[in-house]
Amino acid sequence: MKVACAQMNIAFAEPEKNFLTIEYFVSEAAKAGCEIIVFPEMWNTGYALGQLDIHADRNGEKTKLLLSKLSNRYQIHIVGGSVSTKKADGFYNTMFVANKTGAIVSEYDKVHLFRLMEEHLVLKPGNQKNLFDLDNIPCAGVICYDLRFPEWIRAHTLDGAKIVFIPAQWPKSRIDHWRVLLQARAIENQCYIVAVNRVGSDPSNEFNGHSMVIGPWGDILLDKQTLEGLYCVEIDLNDVNKVRQTIPIFTDRRTDLY
Repeated sequence: MKVACAQMNIAFAEPEKNFLTIEYFVSEAAKAGCEIIVFPEMWNTGYALGQLDIHADRNGEKTKLLLSKLSNRYQIHIVGGSVSTKKADGFYNTMFVANKTGAIVSEYDKVHLFRLMEEHLVLKPGNQKNLFDLDNIPCAGVICYDLRFPEWIRAHTLDGAKIVFIPAQWPKSRIDHWRVLLQARAIENQCYIVAVNRVGSDPSNEFNGHSMVIGPWGDILLDKQTLEGLYCVEIDLNDVNKVRQTIPIFTDRRTDLY
């Protein structure tokens, strides 16, 4: 399976501009023969938290319409990173996933809100897991700060996920944490990790990419890219089964103790 990581420079509080960027990257991924494309976190507005009443996508309707249209047109699965959404009870950081037929197969609100970027002051947390199938492959998706909670990732792989998608806006100042945590999550869960970070800057932070694709042995297939661009990687899902059979950590867990 060929996966595309869209490492984009997000225009701050300019959703219309960002929607055009999404269209461009999807078309390029299709030309490259990719079967899945993954976007970063909060790509519609960036962290313009003070302007969400103006710019957040109401119930995600515009985002869902675009992802559905593009996935069907190009016959490609779209893991839509996440966008700021405005729902009846407040604002959320929401991931949508569209399969290649255009169906929205997942909607997930970020569970762990990041205090250092003041998410907890503006956004509401989600309260459910994010499991979905793409071409009969069990997948999961979490968002940025969720990465720091290994028990949350494990909850998804215990339910069978073989690929975990992690969109982010992870600042350059802590990029070493990003790289180590992602590799650890892949090794300890014996799964593929596909993590897409943004580049560029906003009024408070600088971002330097380092989107990563990591195999179930912990092998790094993509890492050092720091520029905006589309980066494609081929993954073999058979490797997940091989690793899980070789070191059967899921069987050997002591569920009587933890």
